[in-house]
Amino acid sequence: MPVTTAPTGYSRPQIALHWLVFALIAQQYLFKDAMSAAWDRVTDGLEAGFDPLVLAHVAGGALVLIFALWRLTLRARHGVPPAIEANKLQGILAKLTHVGLYALMILMPLSGSVAWFGRVETAAQGHNVLKIALLALIALHVVGALYHQFLLRDGTLARMRRAQG
Repeated sequence: MPVTTAPTGYSRPQIALHWLVFALIAQQYLFKDAMSAAWDRVTDGLEAGFDPLVLAHVAGGALVLIFALWRLTLRARHGVPPAIEANKLQGILAKLTHVGLYALMILMPLSGSVAWFGRVETAAQGHNVLKIALLALIALHVVGALYHQFLLRDGTLARMRRAQG
């Protein structure tokens, strides 16, 4: 059942999932070299062998997908606070950034799974292109949050630190 009035802040689960996904995505980038090396071995016709960092990458991607879908479910059921917009253009940019982030948090694990488990080179290439787009949107998201925190001083960032009604 969708919410009829927007909450004044994010719930504890929404905040926890936001920061868990942040940590998982950071881990995906920090330890991607093991996955790249394993992929190179596989595409050379060699056995990938067991590597805990590869397992962490695969499991981390699965968790990002699960948590993104959970976050979307929470958004639909409980709503989110209204955006704090400095102007119309920034509001549109914020909405497009969030839609893009959610889309990539779903598409990246799917493309990675098709590449790894299906051994589909095109999916691996797409996964690498999406990786660049995700980094760009994360950078835009962080810049936006810092802009709101330090230039506008409008309390936007505080809503992702403390649960509110």
